[in-house]
Amino acid sequence: MEAAAFEYHRKEEDLEVESFQGEKRKLIQPTSLKDPKLENLKQALVDWINKTLKAEHIVIQSLEEDLYDGLVLHHLLARLGNVKLDVEEISLTSSSQLRKLEAIMTELDKMLGVEDSCPIKWDVKLIHNKDLLATIHLLVAMAKAFQPELNLPPNVKIDVVTVEVSKSGIRSEVQTEVLTEDSNAGSDSSGYPEREDPIEQLLKLEANKVNTVKKAILHFVNQNMATLGLQVADMDKQFADGVILLLLIGQLEGFFIPLVDFHLTPVSDTEMLHNVTLALDLLDDIGLQLPNIEPQGEENDATFQRSKKHNLNTYWPGGRKIYCL
Repeated sequence: MEAAAFEYHRKEEDLEVESFQGEKRKLIQPTSLKDPKLENLKQALVDWINKTLKAEHIVIQSLEEDLYDGLVLHHLLARLGNVKLDVEEISLTSSSQLRKLEAIMTELDKMLGVEDSCPIKWDVKLIHNKDLLATIHLLVAMAKAFQPELNLPPNVKIDVVTVEVSKSGIRSEVQTEVLTEDSNAGSDSSGYPEREDPIEQLLKLEANKVNTVKKAILHFVNQNMATLGLQVADMDKQFADGVILLLLIGQLEGFFIPLVDFHLTPVSDTEMLHNVTLALDLLDDIGLQLPNIEPQGEENDATFQRSKKHNLNTYWPGGRKIYCL
């Protein structure tokens, strides 16, 4: 095996080994961001905050941009909960903002009756990172607790992609998240359109959010390739020849593909295409259906036929690993 084929170039954004381990992230679907019901709820919360803090001459325009530093939440807590906290009025640095938010959120969680056993819908990090979903959940809970007579738009639901990274792999799924309760209890919600594949939806997100998901995938890949002494730095380029993909499949499924069946150091498009085709055939044998993925990608090389099927038992008889080094 030629070391140059897997040379790893370190960059400033290289992953820390455990940076994503055990982490679960929620991202609002782009289609839901344009939902009129969500827009109405956001505007209702903005109007509520501005009305509440009018006497203090505080006016906000954006839930994401105007609440992350703790200033507005500090004043809302004082006005609605009659709580005075010994914190800085204006926090300019990230560290001071986080300290201020920590004090505010600790007090808010007590007043809102949040228990350790309850699912976490917001926290200091999410609010400070301008997470819209967490910010709305927090404000809706505050409105219900401090001003239950406030009329918020009912039955606001959005689709979110939940991405979770663990030792066993990366799991993503689309779920419907309730922001405000349905005014008509028991109503039929089966009218929601059929959801797209979670990965397809992830790729429609903003560039910075897609980059976060790609980093999580890279962490998962490198964690499983570590036993082979390999690391991947560029997912877009290093998977193109099929070598890393084949080795990763072998690691995850517990078998090693004989070196005579693929090109370890491919030098032509035909050899790379052979590797990728073999990888897709193996995934198909395993039971992972990928109907929208072709080995030749966008080039649509009609001269290459996926006619040769490889029997998985050749590489994994009796569930035992075969090492052919």
